[in-house]
Amino acid sequence: MRKLVSFCSLFLLSNVLFAQAKTTDEVAVDKQVDALIASWNNHNYDDIANYATEDCDWVNVVGMWWKNRREIQYAHQVFHEGMFKNVTLTKKSVHFRAVTKDVMVVHLLQRVGAYTSPSGTLYPEADNLKLLVFVKKAEKWLLTAVENVVVIEQAQRSNPVNKMPK
Repeated sequence: MRKLVSFCSLFLLSNVLFAQAKTTDEVAVDKQVDALIASWNNHNYDDIANYATEDCDWVNVVGMWWKNRREIQYAHQVFHEGMFKNVTLTKKSVHFRAVTKDVMVVHLLQRVGAYTSPSGTLYPEADNLKLLVFVKKAEKWLLTAVENVVVIEQAQRSNPVNKMPK
């Protein structure tokens, strides 16, 4: 019996370790994702040049389109001095897909704390899904495009893919 328990434990542990194995590029991109999250949680985007290209563009959760790193940094800084001043962001999961050896698409599921918009609307804590595109330049992975959407839990229950035949 002890051998069976040991075998099952070893089997489960190896599956967990195998499932979590990331490529070197995925590890590097994940560090850049963490840098982005750190900027949010520090409410300071002075380090954005370390993880985003100069021509990066960003569509935020309400459809504002910022067309370069300077606009992205400025807009985030303004919002973090106001409505996001005390709001934290938590990484829930990250999915990586290498498109080429120098391009990676990342889906970041994150939890955003509650906040009040400039118009006075209170938004409760919610999940957001970011589509991030990274490019490798001079052996460094940099963010070049972002789109962010709110995950509406009620709508998720109506997703036809949930009932798609296997």
